[in-house]
Amino acid sequence: MTAQLTSIQAPTPVQSSEPPLPPRLRWRFLIPLIVFALVVGAGAGWLIRQDSLRLDTAEVLELAGPSVVRVFATTCEGTGESTGVLLPDGLILTAASAIKQPMSVAFLTADGRVRRANVLGSSSDGVALLRMIGRLDDRAATLAQEVPAPRAELAVLGFIAAGRQSIQPVGTTKEPRPLASVLNPTKLGSPVLDKSGQVVALITGNTVADATIAPLARLRQYSGAGAEGITPEPGGSCRRARGPQITMTPDLVVANTPLAGESLAVLKGYLTAMNKHDFRSIRTLYSKRLAGKMTEQQDMDRHETSFMFGARIIEVTRNGVSGANVRMTFTVLFSPNSNGAAGQTCNRLDNRYQLVREGGRLRVDLSRQVSEPQNCDTD
Repeated sequence: MTAQLTSIQAPTPVQSSEPPLPPRLRWRFLIPLIVFALVVGAGAGWLIRQDSLRLDTAEVLELAGPSVVRVFATTCEGTGESTGVLLPDGLILTAASAIKQPMSVAFLTADGRVRRANVLGSSSDGVALLRMIGRLDDRAATLAQEVPAPRAELAVLGFIAAGRQSIQPVGTTKEPRPLASVLNPTKLGSPVLDKSGQVVALITGNTVADATIAPLARLRQYSGAGAEGITPEPGGSCRRARGPQITMTPDLVVANTPLAGESLAVLKGYLTAMNKHDFRSIRTLYSKRLAGKMTEQQDMDRHETSFMFGARIIEVTRNGVSGANVRMTFTVLFSPNSNGAAGQTCNRLDNRYQLVREGGRLRVDLSRQVSEPQNCDTD
């Protein structure tokens, strides 16, 4: 009878019929396997490191988008437009070129909210430090704890002229892309971000051609206790300050019917001419009745420091046979020394415009407030 194997009995080893390999031959087989394993392991580690340095622009945009704002200012030179980044405690870093001799300053968030800001000063390398007036619950950006690795991918997040955020890869600190290839004038003041959406630098300069980068260490000084390196910026003393000389196209948030499209064109021309303080051209958009009632000097006296932005056409209805009634909301910056300022520098307006057709074209005939102006410091 064959003996039964119990739990404490070890099985009898089976003798192999093959003779064992000599030690020398055994190493000849093992060494290539060891080398292969080491090479594969090193390659996997390199891939992991490379993946950790890569940046997903969509993810960075989602992380940092709420903290990147569009800065507007009325200044004596009319240069006030840039991108900025909102930090904790209501601080904003932007390009100093946008706020030289400022009369009024505000910023617009990506979701359309507006807040005024005071200019605390600027640095020798072109960074301006602002402080928000009022409160805002948007997420603030974070300055990175350390400079990025030389091969870590980076991105610039700023605003294009049309008012939308745009994010673009800028290479690495070891192999950067030329700034001019990713910038436009409205992106001066944009933050340079790492893959987690943290700020590692800021783009400054007077123009795209002379744009440069303020490094992380400087940004920490400027936004730290005492704002080391920031020199107070004197306010403007001119009588007729202007905002940036840009085309201002309202957002059309109603159906784009032929009447709405024609109304949009008229009010785009109106806002653009007003921002350029081209009060003579504005009169070509007026009806005969309004042109006879409103003189060029009266327009100048009322709007010599005005800058209008963030316009939205929210209602278009027919007026008579071929005219239009248009309701438009927008924000206006103006200097504290302007007529009727009453101590304010920024209001949100809700106006209704009556457009009449003359000579085959729609023209502005009347405007009136739908509601009282609201201060920009609160929602």
